[in-house]
Amino acid sequence: MANNKKMVEAITGRDEDFAKWYTDIVKKAELIDYSSVKGCMVFRPYGYAIWENIQADMDRRFKETGVENVYMPMFIPESLLQKEKDHVEGFAPECAWVTTGGSEKLTERLAVRPTSETLFCEHYKKVVETYRDLPKLYNQWCSVVRWEKTTRPFLRNSEFLWQEGHTLHETPEEAKEETLRMLKVYEDFYRETLAIPAVVGEKTEKERFAGAEATYTIEPMMHNGVALQGGTSHYFGDGFAKSFDIKFQGRDNKLHYPHQTSWGVSTRMIGAIIMVHGDDDGLVLPPRISPIQVVILPIAMHKEGVLEKAGELRDTLKDKFRVKLDDSDHAPGWKFSEYEMKGVPVRVEIGPKDIEKGQCVVVRRDNREKIFTPIDKLEETIEKALQDVHDAMYEKALENMKEKTHVATTYEQFIELGKEQGGFIKAMWCGDSACEDKLKEETGGVKSRCIPFKEEHLADTCVCCGKPAKHMVYWGKQY
Repeated sequence: MANNKKMVEAITGRDEDFAKWYTDIVKKAELIDYSSVKGCMVFRPYGYAIWENIQADMDRRFKETGVENVYMPMFIPESLLQKEKDHVEGFAPECAWVTTGGSEKLTERLAVRPTSETLFCEHYKKVVETYRDLPKLYNQWCSVVRWEKTTRPFLRNSEFLWQEGHTLHETPEEAKEETLRMLKVYEDFYRETLAIPAVVGEKTEKERFAGAEATYTIEPMMHNGVALQGGTSHYFGDGFAKSFDIKFQGRDNKLHYPHQTSWGVSTRMIGAIIMVHGDDDGLVLPPRISPIQVVILPIAMHKEGVLEKAGELRDTLKDKFRVKLDDSDHAPGWKFSEYEMKGVPVRVEIGPKDIEKGQCVVVRRDNREKIFTPIDKLEETIEKALQDVHDAMYEKALENMKEKTHVATTYEQFIELGKEQGGFIKAMWCGDSACEDKLKEETGGVKSRCIPFKEEHLADTCVCCGKPAKHMVYWGKQY
């Protein structure tokens, strides 16, 4: 840890007050700033650059599956939103409404989109006529508005950035396959890019997305034992198609309703990165989405040849890595603290003595390991260090998730774990939502997270009511 603490002296300890620690980091790492509207955040350049890198990686993955990007309007007429009853009821409490345009009162209220299923349906009805027009594999990158009562940067904003995929298919089998394919894209992205493990499975009926026949989720575990819904993928069946009268002429020359999916992740992933990987000195960013992967810090740069050599290193590395040379007049200790706060995965130090020895010092952010490497081996040393940082971050997060996963086979065990331990609780469930309600109430907020694809048989009976169990469920408190 750097001696100069100017950048980090005001950070609350992670285990002292997790919520305050989180807020300290998003502000001091210059990720966001607050605006005059509650829950609407200013993305500062560094925070937005993280999102841009996330977006670029995910967009590539989507397009590899055949998905195309589109853009839908921001406003939804109330009559359009009302066409799908379950859907509108699910979002009504969070809708923001526009009632006046200019100086004129609108004849119909317009919702600022909380999500865009209805807009896609309106469009599909116009462009789909026969089975030859299917599938439609669309995605949009946009912002949505949900008027949250309690807000927190990245996790619950009134306005947030996200992607929402919407696809239309000829058969239910194709739609279900697409739903699970995109869930796997999310799972792979979390593991391969964010270095975050997660539990993956199906939501219970009570926790399904409004209007869906099935909702699947990816659930990572934060450092403090609270789960985060990291992304969801929904199978809608033909419910939306019937509500919007979307029909196509099938191969049998008869009219059919298409089957629909939607799937989405948002900037709450940045919150997950902070809470899974961060420490008491600030961010620890996964190398593949870090705006700066390598920062070069010249030591005693006033001495002859130091700044020039640092510039040579930058020019050598810039085509392969996102690299920054900091030649500001701040003291080295200040710079160490600044880039630790910003979570830069690798720091390269070069000074007069290093130049004499034909070496430089590579420092990993995750564990502060120092690697002395010949200058002509720097590129391969950094490449290996970045991979090692990613792997170590993933293993550390996986160990945290394992340590915070518990088993309950009795009601008493469940309540004690829910109140005292936090983390995931694996327990059997009868399938009755009344048991979900009771467990949530008795534990102060523990909810079903998902039914995993690979269920374990922990007991024969429901942990709550004692009736025969139908599923093993992961339970936990959530952000």
